[in-house]
Amino acid sequence: MKCGEILENHLLKTDYYRIRFYAPEIAAKALPGQFVHVRIDENSIHILRRPFSIHDTAPDGSVTLVYKVVGAGTRELAAKKSGDICDLLGPLGTSYTPAPAGTIPVMVAGGYGSAAMYMLTRTMPNPAVVLIGARSSADVILDDVYQAAGCQVKIATNDGSMGHKGFVTELIDEVIAENPGRDLVIYGCGPKPMLVALGKIMKAKNLPGELSFDHLMGCGVGACFGCVVKVAADTPEGWAYARACKDGPVFDIDKCYLDE
Repeated sequence: MKCGEILENHLLKTDYYRIRFYAPEIAAKALPGQFVHVRIDENSIHILRRPFSIHDTAPDGSVTLVYKVVGAGTRELAAKKSGDICDLLGPLGTSYTPAPAGTIPVMVAGGYGSAAMYMLTRTMPNPAVVLIGARSSADVILDDVYQAAGCQVKIATNDGSMGHKGFVTELIDEVIAENPGRDLVIYGCGPKPMLVALGKIMKAKNLPGELSFDHLMGCGVGACFGCVVKVAADTPEGWAYARACKDGPVFDIDKCYLDE
């Protein structure tokens, strides 16, 4: 069996897929929040790698990703079969920091951001509260996986087809009310507008935590500067550029620049 060989690649629901690779060196090193850069096919006209958050790893040397078909590259990936090989580079990027003992970890996931946070459940001192946000019930994924891991799951959809009708960030006050006097630590991954809204709530309520800012990437290792994001800094502008692939994608809330 070769590194990068596909063990399984199947439809999860609607346009979402779960793919599992044999990649023992990556599986042994991967931390929650990190990603792999995947060359889908060396013979393809789509020569750039695609970054995918690591959903899970296993002692058998496998690395699992969850992805949505959104373009030509992911359509190629969805057509791959067991036994096909992709070139994987990783694990890359910074990871989430485990929550301190005695705190309640709250994981806020937008869309397939929920795929990136599952490994974090293994590091938690207490069962996590997982808030999953999506446009509709068709885009809610992995809620059953989190429930099986012992997490309390709350769901929000924009159209109200599942759970709370509205934004996932609107569930934060509910979690605070259910845990009076408890210290919460917030972790977020999802679309940038959701992360900005979540970060502003965290700062207003003085809630510690970390946010993962995904970004389109070129090299994935910090050399091309094609994935820069703004972070808070002691400059006249109040911000500086950081590389999402190397300095992130996970940033402490104190480093997050939220004025846009």
